[in-house]
Amino acid sequence: MTDFSQIRPFHDSEVSEILNYIKDNPTIYQLLQFGFPKLNEQEQMNLLLSCKKIRDFQSRIMYPIIKSAISKSVTQLSDDGFEYLNPSQSYLFISNHRDIILDTSFLNVLLHEKGFKMTASAMGSNLVNTPFLLAFAKLNRNFIIHRGLSPRETLQKSQLVSQFIARCVIEKNRSVWIAQREGRTKDGNDRTQQGVIKMLSMNCPKQMPLMTYFKQLHIVPMAISYEFDPTDILKIPALLAQHHGVEYIKKENEDYNNIVQGLVGQKGCVHISVGKPLYEDLDLIAAQEEHTNRQIQALVELMDARIHSQYKLFASNYIAYDLLNDIERFSDKYTEKELRQFERRLENRSNSEGNISRKKFLEMYANPVINKLKL
Repeated sequence: MTDFSQIRPFHDSEVSEILNYIKDNPTIYQLLQFGFPKLNEQEQMNLLLSCKKIRDFQSRIMYPIIKSAISKSVTQLSDDGFEYLNPSQSYLFISNHRDIILDTSFLNVLLHEKGFKMTASAMGSNLVNTPFLLAFAKLNRNFIIHRGLSPRETLQKSQLVSQFIARCVIEKNRSVWIAQREGRTKDGNDRTQQGVIKMLSMNCPKQMPLMTYFKQLHIVPMAISYEFDPTDILKIPALLAQHHGVEYIKKENEDYNNIVQGLVGQKGCVHISVGKPLYEDLDLIAAQEEHTNRQIQALVELMDARIHSQYKLFASNYIAYDLLNDIERFSDKYTEKELRQFERRLENRSNSEGNISRKKFLEMYANPVINKLKL
């Protein structure tokens, strides 16, 4: 048996011990207050400690907390494409990535309500840099993608993750969520990293054609669209650093602040679109491309096309496109009131580098429009 202990979520047999370990952490107290305001402290603690399995924690604790976040910060959570999926089948959701925890949380809310199993979800080790955060992530069925390793260690860990994903989907009938790229898309230009697809290919048996193996993973392209990104202002410094060609160094607690702002900040409408599983498409790639590297590149391009086409555009996207290009091409897609509201948001988020930060902010919302136009 492969040892997945360095990356795997907790087993059900470990849940009670871990809950007793984290129960007094202030963040747990805040989350329980947020999700269960009508219960007193002792009732909240009893509910937490009643969880004996990962599923209990996800359904009794995290589901109500995320539902509370939706009721307080989302105008409407909508979806499409789930009719293409079978609740008794596991899938590998490859998704664009905008928010550290909410992308997967919103997906799992929808899966839970539609009678599907909730996913095991990939999370970067940089986001779980304290014992509490690591324990909390693994309680929520996250598996860990290690960052900042040597090339040799990266290769070893990638092979382990590839095996773990296959074990979940193929052997355990457990769906998996993974982002199309390392880290969140900060500029709104969702692109699949070839390295993600290569990592998934590492577990392919030598005698098996790669596209045949990928069909066993039941790959589903997923797009999540936010009318407003509550962390948009927090992404600007990294985009400015990239613009100036300098290394961006995160501030202390920056990821944690992004998680909190993502949870409580106003998001407007949110839409999740899942596509049809890529079966025929993979057959087509296999027929058209002989070499593995060309097949991987073709799949990267296919994922981009699907995610861009599934992305739901809101008034904020059309307004940003028009303001960025100083035109009124999509003026029929938004009202004067929506335009004024977005301009106020833009004004509130400008900084000392006015024109550059304004351009970066507008690109963040306009790039999904640009990508759709290219289709």
